[in-house]
Amino acid sequence: MVRIGIVGCNYGRLVLLPAFRLDPRCEVVALAGRDAARTAELAGAANIPRAFGNWKQLVEHPDVDSVAIATTPSLQPSIAIRALELGKPVFAEKPMAADLVGAEAMTRAAETSGRTAMVDFNFSEVLAWRKAKALLDQGAIGRLRHVEVNWNVENYSTRMRLKNWKTLGADGGGVLGNFVSHCFHYLEWFCGPIVGMSTRLSGLPDEPALETTAGISMMFRSGAAGNLAMSCASYLGSGHRLEFYGEDGTLTLVNDTADYMRGFALNVGRRPAGVMTPIEVVDEVDLAFPSDGRIAPVSRLAAAFLDGVELGQVTSASFVQGLRVQVLLDMARRANDLGRWLETGPEIMERRL
Repeated sequence: MVRIGIVGCNYGRLVLLPAFRLDPRCEVVALAGRDAARTAELAGAANIPRAFGNWKQLVEHPDVDSVAIATTPSLQPSIAIRALELGKPVFAEKPMAADLVGAEAMTRAAETSGRTAMVDFNFSEVLAWRKAKALLDQGAIGRLRHVEVNWNVENYSTRMRLKNWKTLGADGGGVLGNFVSHCFHYLEWFCGPIVGMSTRLSGLPDEPALETTAGISMMFRSGAAGNLAMSCASYLGSGHRLEFYGEDGTLTLVNDTADYMRGFALNVGRRPAGVMTPIEVVDEVDLAFPSDGRIAPVSRLAAAFLDGVELGQVTSASFVQGLRVQVLLDMARRANDLGRWLETGPEIMERRL
């Protein structure tokens, strides 16, 4: 039985807790937050045996075998590195850190420890996305020509004009860290390595410091092109739409609901057909959690994490992948600041470690 401690009382309690509890191989034994009294109250309500007002107390407790982290990017490296120093596997959030230095340090710590280390990139665990990936890999639309991503939502931090990591790029967040980190991961998962990009970042017209909008053009090693338009300042936004255009057809994933993970409709059209055909995908796990579409995909990552812990292996969404995303985030911000196209490739990873 793997005894897990969760650092973070919001996403950690609302999503990671039920996701890990779906797997009988583990038990969530501790919760840590910034406010000891509030954390104790929340832990008690969730039937978690131990509560701490300090992450170090949780990480260093002998009854905690593995650590799941749901904190700000700037704090995450300290927690992950300490846990790995103690030989405890780590399930971390995206983005890994506020900058490349933190992400590199986390990755080195994971390699030194030899313990399982995973980043919670969860879109690739949505079953409709898995089916889309399989179809693309099978050549359902032929060679990819270009991909378009449009993601328009309004998140709570933007609506309330909160100055926190989710709105401030300097803290490793803003629209890049909070949302585009997901996009970079899933775009390379679907399409292969990104080798160049240009970026335009902006904020609210009357409060530009709140980073809310990104427009990114990119090229993939395959020769396919991509465009990403993301805004978390879109009241009643159109949702999340991915369009893949190939030589022989088109594939789309479209979610016009307010739920980030649930609601994606998969459609495919192939020459010479003149219409798109819907592909139905049913997620039985998701049906058990009607209030939050994030739990089902995260539960699959949790299961993969526990597989790694049991076998002593790294997992598919390892810290190396997290570092790769951090490299792309850094490149996107530099492309915006410099106002020009930048090029890179996966070989840069060899120079980062």
